[in-house]
Amino acid sequence: MSERNRLSEVSLDEASVAPASPNAEHERRIALFDLKESNSFAVVGEDRGPYVLLLGMSEGRLVLDVSVEGGGRVIAHQAALGGLRKLVKDYALICESYNDAIRDAPPSRIEALDMGRRGLHNEAAEVLQEILASHFAIDNETARRLFTLVCALHVRG
Repeated sequence: MSERNRLSEVSLDEASVAPASPNAEHERRIALFDLKESNSFAVVGEDRGPYVLLLGMSEGRLVLDVSVEGGGRVIAHQAALGGLRKLVKDYALICESYNDAIRDAPPSRIEALDMGRRGLHNEAAEVLQEILASHFAIDNETARRLFTLVCALHVRG
């Protein structure tokens, strides 16, 4: 991929963002920061990047509104999330269990929950890559960070 195939800016559609717990808000901020710092994002059939991404939800669908840095829209794509819904719910549950366990569970329990959380996150990133593959080429780390943001949006969506 060329150096142009990356995101220079990422933001969430504020109308799509649900109120979040402090832990979820922290994860959202980290995902946004990490995504801006390092990503691989190509629009299939285009080479006009770096790109600006506005991520949101509309009628239960993930909306990726991609522009070039100067403001010209490249693509506004809506992706069905059927294959991710269960993963989002499971991920939210395991994150809640993990955050609860940190307070008073033995280290072995915390480690087991963390391994489960990471495994589920990896699986969801692969599914997200597949869902977006017809329009976008993204690497695994970018998909992982985008999945974190999808979780932040999915609550309200």
